[in-house]
Amino acid sequence: MPIAIGDPLPDIPLRIMTPAGDQPVHTLELFSGYRVALFAVPGAFTPACSGIHLPGFIARHDRLKAAGIERILCLAVNDIFVMNAWGEIHQVGDRIRMVADGNAEFTRAVGLDMDARASGMGIRSQRYAMIVDNGRVTWMGVDEAGQVSRSAADAVLRALESPSETV
Repeated sequence: MPIAIGDPLPDIPLRIMTPAGDQPVHTLELFSGYRVALFAVPGAFTPACSGIHLPGFIARHDRLKAAGIERILCLAVNDIFVMNAWGEIHQVGDRIRMVADGNAEFTRAVGLDMDARASGMGIRSQRYAMIVDNGRVTWMGVDEAGQVSRSAADAVLRALESPSETV
């Protein structure tokens, strides 16, 4: 069963790239004490992820920050080197932190994994976005396969502007 609004995030190890290189980081470290917009994609460099999802969050970075988001995280079931290269190509800089869930541990723990073995991609994340306040989910938007709407940056902005609405 997927994580629900009001639930705390599980404390799972992930990977980020820092000036010192590839580093482990726990979800508690990424989310505790911050209001975070997390969006997850099925895979870096895939068409909808590269053409719509990530660019939408880059373009709306300033609006998300103005609406109270302190950190924007992009997560995928890819290794950190792929995530880092993808972020560099899209010039995310320090606007969006690219987070690798290479073993799908976080993705499985929040119940948002999908089996993409039929297309040669293995276990991946569903496409979703969350607003997380101090480690607790306050809003979620999960897309149907092939869609980028409920998890788009605009959906997150709408949720921030009208907190009682959920997707």
